[in-house]
Amino acid sequence: MSSIKHLVYAVIHFLREQSQIDTYTSDEQESLEVAIQCLETVFKISPEDTHLAVSQPLTEMFTNSFCKNDILPLSNSLPEDVGKADQLKDEGNNHMKEENYGAAVDCYTQAIELDPNNAVYYCNRAAAQSKLGHYTDAIKDCERAIEIDSKYSKAYGRMGLALTAMNKYEEAITSYQKALDLDPENDSYKSNLKIAEQKLREVASPTGTGLSFDMASLINNPAFISMAASLMQNPQVQQLMSGMMTNAIGGPAAGVGGLTDLSSLIQAGQQFAQQIQQQNPELIEQLRNHVRSRSFSSSTEEHS
Repeated sequence: MSSIKHLVYAVIHFLREQSQIDTYTSDEQESLEVAIQCLETVFKISPEDTHLAVSQPLTEMFTNSFCKNDILPLSNSLPEDVGKADQLKDEGNNHMKEENYGAAVDCYTQAIELDPNNAVYYCNRAAAQSKLGHYTDAIKDCERAIEIDSKYSKAYGRMGLALTAMNKYEEAITSYQKALDLDPENDSYKSNLKIAEQKLREVASPTGTGLSFDMASLINNPAFISMAASLMQNPQVQQLMSGMMTNAIGGPAAGVGGLTDLSSLIQAGQQFAQQIQQQNPELIEQLRNHVRSRSFSSSTEEHS
């Protein structure tokens, strides 16, 4: 019984230390205190029984025993599987550099199957998923990485990118703030946090347009000016513009409550977009890329 009391005393000492850690909630700390009291009652041990103290803390004894006997593997992965998984991760990183994101996802997935307790593989796959537009999957991978390593700043940062892309700005801000708590000097996190905060202000503002591209750059684009001039020669566009001008000054065609104005404006916009798509699809793609590039920081990341 004496040896058992030594063990229980060590456990109580460990639980008491844990109850003082700030990371636990008040309810969790209270539960630890209840556990301590139960053990003291059952085994008739009190804090004054210092003669039961052992020379090493319980955690140190456990670590030494684990290293010596190797009785508790961190995962079911065999050493050769861990090595193969790391090779697959490196292959995935190379695919990311080549912008072959689908192949990168496959490599990271295979690495995870071989070594499912490595947070890096999930975080890297999240980056590839985001590049493919699979933001929900990217967030799930980041969450899994954080479950494995709660202090993995890169997982919080990449989750912030995916949340921003899904217009979940408040959640993105929380993720970036956590990433900065863990890595305060990271300029990418700082920049992306500011962007998410600005996006949130735009959404909250009743006058916010939500447009994130530079209209001045668009108007000064020679290809856009040429296209606009060409379209203005189109009889259909001229008719639409004439109709809107007539409505704007309250002419015969003016609709009740301005509904005709709105309908004409939408129709003109659709016609304009269709003509651009047909005559200059490259300009449309340039505009799309411009909007994407301003949506959130796309700084190149080094993969682990």
